[in-house]
Amino acid sequence: MQSQLSFEKRDTGTLFLVPTPIGNLGDMTYRSVATLKNVALIAAEDTRNTQKLLNHFEIETPQISFHEHNTQERIPQLIAKLQAGEDIAQVSDAGMPSISDPGQELVKACVAAGLTVVPLPGANAGLTALIASGITPQPFYFYGFLDRKPKLQRDELTALVNRPETLIFYEAPHRLAKTLTNIASELGEQRPAALCRELTKKHEEFIRGSLAELVTWATTDQVRGEFVIIVSGNPNPEIETPADDFSQLTIEEHVDQLIDSGLRPNDAIKQVAHLRQLKKQDVYQIYHHIEKK
Repeated sequence: MQSQLSFEKRDTGTLFLVPTPIGNLGDMTYRSVATLKNVALIAAEDTRNTQKLLNHFEIETPQISFHEHNTQERIPQLIAKLQAGEDIAQVSDAGMPSISDPGQELVKACVAAGLTVVPLPGANAGLTALIASGITPQPFYFYGFLDRKPKLQRDELTALVNRPETLIFYEAPHRLAKTLTNIASELGEQRPAALCRELTKKHEEFIRGSLAELVTWATTDQVRGEFVIIVSGNPNPEIETPADDFSQLTIEEHVDQLIDSGLRPNDAIKQVAHLRQLKKQDVYQIYHHIEKK
């Protein structure tokens, strides 16, 4: 067990996780700008990209590259600087560090070393898209990028079929049509969904409709910009319970168990009847203590 008081005075430095705008520079917070000015070093996913941000806000703090290809080399260097008392800010190219971006390995290393990690709030594409999608915003399940290989992607989607939460995916424009086709095939063409592109930028756009309609749009229109895909959850998930999980349960207990897992009463009764190979009406009467006539 470990406890962290983020702003307690100490001899070691602090790792600040600083979100950056996902398109509109006006979304940079005052605190983020001040933090980037005050730290000794900025660990950036792409120093060339981050330099444009630093120039805009007149930030002169030096940078060091920190991306997926050099984490093993950089982490010991950054940990040593933090242990020596230097504060470091970690940024990705856009949005929150660690969310479909580099960062988590450094955070884990800092926690393991007993160093302080302080997150700053800021822009995030997934949540920005979610609240304007028109689809129930909570509960939600953030997935990020699906695997690029078609078979592995379909396997991932198959595992998500019964999730009742709203699903959040990221995708690049050149893969959008194929990914949407797989999502529609595995999750169902009539699921409500929304495509959210170029968020916070001049050409921000929301395309809302069924997955089938969005597939048609993606295959016939000129697709540009980075996308967030919001897909409605499954309102009637089929929960397959292994036989040995309910063999010791009464029918009433079995139905209650499925209701507790998120099913509506009638759907739970239907599922129990299916699993136990009984008539739905019989399970309904037993559960509601209705005597047969």
